[in-house]
Amino acid sequence: MSHPHEHEAPAVAAPALACDSHFHVFGPAERYPHGAELRYAPPLAPLADYLALARLLGIERYVFVQPSAYGRDNRCMLDAMREVGDACRGIVDIDENAPDSELAQLHAQGVRGVRINVRPIKPYEAGFAPTLLPRIERLAARCAEIGWHLDFLLPGWLTTELMPQLRALRLPFTLAHLGMHLARDGVEAPGYAELLDLLRHGEGYCRVKLTGIYRISTAPGFSDVGPMVRALLEAAPDRLLWGSDYPHLSFAQNSSVALFNKLAEWVPEAGMRQRILVDNPAELFGFREERAAAPPQPRRGQDDRTVP
Repeated sequence: MSHPHEHEAPAVAAPALACDSHFHVFGPAERYPHGAELRYAPPLAPLADYLALARLLGIERYVFVQPSAYGRDNRCMLDAMREVGDACRGIVDIDENAPDSELAQLHAQGVRGVRINVRPIKPYEAGFAPTLLPRIERLAARCAEIGWHLDFLLPGWLTTELMPQLRALRLPFTLAHLGMHLARDGVEAPGYAELLDLLRHGEGYCRVKLTGIYRISTAPGFSDVGPMVRALLEAAPDRLLWGSDYPHLSFAQNSSVALFNKLAEWVPEAGMRQRILVDNPAELFGFREERAAAPPQPRRGQDDRTVP
């Protein structure tokens, strides 16, 4: 299937070995059944469609992120990773007490992180943050031992409530979608100001993903997110990552090309884009320096829609 935005053109060329640090794939429901508690209607977003988009953008490295629709059944993502090979890494959702043998197997398959995933539009709930602490503490200890990181998807209020625990972490961790701080509240909002302070004065473990800007913006052309990105660039350019958030769950009208072009607009300096698209993800995800001989392709002779 052709990609719906393939007629658009990237505003700038991606640097060699550019990485999409956050996207999802979805396979046929009969092969990869969804979980019971769905946040959205899961689309069919097979690997072949994503790779067509990646070629258009000039992306050569890929970080698969387990979507909530599959719960802790990571098969769809792992099957896609097997197709791609060494050019990809993965972030799974697993039980914090999964056996060591499972973590070792996942590591061998290219997994380098675990999600702590809370519905990003979850309304404020007093007393909820402490319920996450056992999972955070257990996973932090286990991931630190094997060189993995923690990947947080949290509503903005929860990012702020967990800030003492985030400051105390002693392993790399990522915050998706700019920590889900709403752009309408501005750069000076207490929660966002605290995140910037962590980046400036913390221990250097926090990374922020420039992803899902449509989830936090209410302004035309996402103009309200621009000041937030510029503040991050000033605070910690070596700890920023970019991801397409493909296939833009619940926001499917968005174009990955247009979102990539927003990065070019907000980060006009090529050396800074090199950091965000190549150097920072290579360091966090452990990509080797050699360039792949050719972009990965799905196996030939199969219907694209049977490959996740």
